[in-house]
Amino acid sequence: MRRGLPLRAKKRPPNKSMFHVVLVEPEIPANTGNVARLCAATRSILHLVRPYGFRLDEPSLRRAGMDYLDMAVIREHDSLRECIAGVASIYYLSTKSSTPYWSAGFLPGDYLVFGRETKGLPEFLLRTNSDRALTIPMEEDRARSLNLATSVAIVLYEAIRQNRGSIGVNRQAPV
Repeated sequence: MRRGLPLRAKKRPPNKSMFHVVLVEPEIPANTGNVARLCAATRSILHLVRPYGFRLDEPSLRRAGMDYLDMAVIREHDSLRECIAGVASIYYLSTKSSTPYWSAGFLPGDYLVFGRETKGLPEFLLRTNSDRALTIPMEEDRARSLNLATSVAIVLYEAIRQNRGSIGVNRQAPV
């Protein structure tokens, strides 16, 4: 359900070649701004599931998203259930899974769901969808997790890499 989003997100005709990134109850505006910028650059749709730990008009969100927020397609939802209703292919990213993200066969249109920064996704959700739960393996045992925006970038670009010929990605980001 879309409510007066203050980000002036432009409407774009549906494009089956993009991915959907879902942030469930994001808490840090800079992470959300960075993910919005990433989604704009990859022509992916960003779905935000309420409640947020910030206001969408916070300066830190705008600063992180820079001028990319006007290019981003952002949809707001009152619940994860509402967001994913009728969606056929969903992956849930969590440190609580043991299946590495690269083992998934991502396809354009997939939903990549990430939990909030401090708690991740609910364990019940992960248990009932264990066949769709993925993780980003970390070599250091003492590391609890990666930054949310970093995690989204890693998984989203793997999905793009797997589908490079079919989704029209033809420019490289500067290194």
